[in-house]
Amino acid sequence: MFTIYHNTRCSKSRQTLIILEQHAKELGLEVSIIEYLKTPINNNKIKRLLEQLGCSAIGMMRTNEKLFKQLNLTLASEGMLIQAMSDNPALIERPIVSDGKRAIIGRPPENVKSLFETSSQQKPN
Repeated sequence: MFTIYHNTRCSKSRQTLIILEQHAKELGLEVSIIEYLKTPINNNKIKRLLEQLGCSAIGMMRTNEKLFKQLNLTLASEGMLIQAMSDNPALIERPIVSDGKRAIIGRPPENVKSLFETSSQQKPN
């Protein structure tokens, strides 16, 4: 199964979702869509996604957002950045797609294809 942390207003997120749904169907896997602006992600889930992404919190953030600058997060600690994303989901880069073991940021949308090789090995019989 794939999970996409999706923003319906974002064209890159919509493009990634289309690619994801097409490939998931071919693999016989389901797609879970989480609209993270409506259902914010808690700190523990953000930490799990960071582990799957293999990056620090700043790598999962929209650093050009006005809110990022307003909150003065440039020199914030890892914990403060995670809390800021939990409190302000608009700061999270979008979309994020996870297969449960690895995750990618769908910028560009074609990045999602890197998850398909691993997931095709997990295809149900």
